[in-house]
Amino acid sequence: MPFKKSCFLAILILLFFNAKAQKVVGITSPDKQIQFSLSTDKEGLFYKISYQKTLMVDVSRLNLTFKESGAFKNNLVISSSKIERLTEDYELMTGKTSKVHSDCNRVIVPVIEKTGDKRIINIEIRVFNDGVAFRYMIPKQNQMPTAINITDETDSFNLTQNPMVTALLRVNYTTSHEGLYTKTSLNELKADTLMDMPVLFEFKNGKYMAITEAALRDYAGMYLMKHDNVLESRLSPLPGQKDIKVKWTLPNKSPWRVLMIGDKPGAFIESNILTNLNEPPATKDWSWLKPGKTTFPWWNGDVVPDTINAPGNNYVTNMYYVDFCSKYGIEYHSVVEYGLHEWYVNDGVSFQPGPHADPSKAVPGLDMKQICDSAAKRGVGIRVWVHFYALYPKLDETFAQYEKWGIKGLMCDFMDRDDQEMVNMQEEILQKAALHHLHIQFHGAYKPTGTSRTYPNEFNREGTLNYENDKWSNWVTPDADINIPFTRMLAGSTDYHLGGFRAASPAQFKIHYTRPFVIGTRCHMLAMYVVLENNLGMVCDDPTAYINQPGFEFVQKVPTTWDETHVIGAKPGEWINIARRKGHDWYIGAITNHEARFVNTTFDFLPDGNYTAEIWKDANANDPDLNHLVKYDLEVTNKTSLKLSVNSGGGMVMHIFPKK
Repeated sequence: MPFKKSCFLAILILLFFNAKAQKVVGITSPDKQIQFSLSTDKEGLFYKISYQKTLMVDVSRLNLTFKESGAFKNNLVISSSKIERLTEDYELMTGKTSKVHSDCNRVIVPVIEKTGDKRIINIEIRVFNDGVAFRYMIPKQNQMPTAINITDETDSFNLTQNPMVTALLRVNYTTSHEGLYTKTSLNELKADTLMDMPVLFEFKNGKYMAITEAALRDYAGMYLMKHDNVLESRLSPLPGQKDIKVKWTLPNKSPWRVLMIGDKPGAFIESNILTNLNEPPATKDWSWLKPGKTTFPWWNGDVVPDTINAPGNNYVTNMYYVDFCSKYGIEYHSVVEYGLHEWYVNDGVSFQPGPHADPSKAVPGLDMKQICDSAAKRGVGIRVWVHFYALYPKLDETFAQYEKWGIKGLMCDFMDRDDQEMVNMQEEILQKAALHHLHIQFHGAYKPTGTSRTYPNEFNREGTLNYENDKWSNWVTPDADINIPFTRMLAGSTDYHLGGFRAASPAQFKIHYTRPFVIGTRCHMLAMYVVLENNLGMVCDDPTAYINQPGFEFVQKVPTTWDETHVIGAKPGEWINIARRKGHDWYIGAITNHEARFVNTTFDFLPDGNYTAEIWKDANANDPDLNHLVKYDLEVTNKTSLKLSVNSGGGMVMHIFPKK
C-alpha cells in the first residue's frame, strides 16, 4: 500500500511539472547537421546549439532591456510558430562570388510576457548549413510606446569545451578597429574586455565557430566580452552618455547575431551567410559601378621622378600617376595629399578638419575637373581621400561637386565609432553617394556586415592593422597577416594597403615613411591580392617600384571581384591556400606565417580539360633578397596535385587559364 501511494504521488508530480514545462522550439539546418533550440525558464529566454550531435553552445540567454519598461526576461511564454524553408538565388556585383544560392530553415517565434506590461518581442531564427542567425523583431503594440530606448542587449554565448579564441581586444568603443590579435583559450581570455568581431573559436574536437553580426542598420555595433566566465554581447553607446545604446521607432528589427559553424575554417571564408541576411539593393541601375585597383600615393610618400616639374597638389604630379595607371591597366588613381596637406581646402592641423575645411573645394593650383577629364581620356578614374568630419557637414554639396568634376569614388576616413548615430551616418553616405555615382571605401571604420549587397557601392572597409603601419612601425608581419582571413575577412572586403614591392625580413626591415619596406617575401605580397577579399585592391607603391619588376605582371592582371571562391586548404594562424575564379580563369594565392613549409595544391575545382598554370613562387630560401622570385609555366588538369615550398614569411601565386 505505501508503495502504491508513492507511485501515485510521483505520477502526480510528473504530470504537474509537465503541465508547467515551457515549450521548446527546435529548428535544424537543411542538412540536419546544426540543431538550434529556443525555450524559456524562470530566468527568461534561452537557446542551445548542437553541431553534428555535439553541444557547442549550452544554455545561453537572450536579453533586451528598455529604459521605459526594464528588462524583457520575466514570466515569458513562447507562442505557436511555424518553421518554413527559405531559398533564394541572387547575384552580387562585388565580393567572393557573383551568384549565390541561399538555403535555410526559418522560424519567427513570438515571445510574450504573461504578467506586467505583457510586451511582445518576436525572435526570428534562420539556420543555414554553415551557421545560425537570430534577431529581435519588435512590432508596434499598445504595451510599448512607439519611441523606445534600448539600454542593453546582453545576449550570451555559453560555449562548451573551452575553445581557443582568436580575437582583437579593444580598450573602449572609440576605436579604429586596428590591432594585433590575441590567441588564447576561452578560460584564459581576459575578462571584462571588449572584443571586436568577427571572433574565431577553435574547438578541441576539430570543429570551428565564428561570431559576428549581419545587417547592421539603425542600431549600435556589437562587441563580445567575457563576463562571469560567459561570453556576452555589448553595444556601443550613443555619444555623450553611457546608458542609451539605441533609439528606435516601432516597429523595428535588430541586426542579425551570426554564429558560423563548421568542421573546416575555410568554409567560413567561402560562406555568403552575411549577404544572405541582407536586403537586395533598392536601386536597380548599377551599370556605372566599376571595381578595380587603385594607386594610393600617400603610402609611398608621394614619390615622383626628379625630372617632374613643380611636384605637389597639382596637375603634373597627379598626371604622373594617371599615366602610369593608363599604361599598366590600373583602373583608378587616388588624389590624397602632398607635403602633408590635403588636396582640398582645410585650415586644420595634421589632417584634422579645421573650422573652414571644405572638401568640395580644391586647394589653389589644383584643377580637379582638368585632372578628371585628362584621366578619363586615358581610361583612368579619379578618386579622392576625405576626412569624415570634413565631409559629413557638407555631404550634399560635396557629392554634387564630385559628380560635376567626374570623380568616381572616395575613401572616407577617421570615423572611429560604431554607435547607432555613426552607423546611420555611414548608411546616409552610401545612399547619397549612389545618387551621384560614387563608390565608397570606409577607412578608420567598423567591420562589414554584409550591407554591400544592399549598397554595392560600398567597396571595402578597413578595420585591420594593415600595411599603412609599415610607414612607422614593424607591427604588421606575416604572423599578423595570417590571422586576417580567419577573423576580420570573414565579415567581408578588407582594405589592407596592398602592393608594397620592397620586401624585407624582420632583421632587414627599417622604418621608412617614404618608400616603406614590407615584412615578408614579394610572393607573400602578391598572394595577399588573392588571399584577401578586397574589391578595391591598392597598388600603393610608387611607379618606379613596379616598372620592369618581377611579379608586377601578376598585379596588373589579378581581379578584385570574383565569380567563385574555393579554399584549397588552411590552418588558422599558420597558412592558407585559396583559389578564386573570374570568368574561365582561376587565381591561387597561398601565404604562411614565419614558418617555412610545403603547401599542397590540388586542382579538383577545375572543370575537365587542359590548363596552363603560370606560377610565381619564392626564390631559394638562402637568397637574402626577398624580392627575388621564380616564375614558370606548368600544364595542369583537375587531376594534378602539386607540393610547393613556401619560405618563411613567404607565399605563392598562380594564374590558371584554359590551354589554347
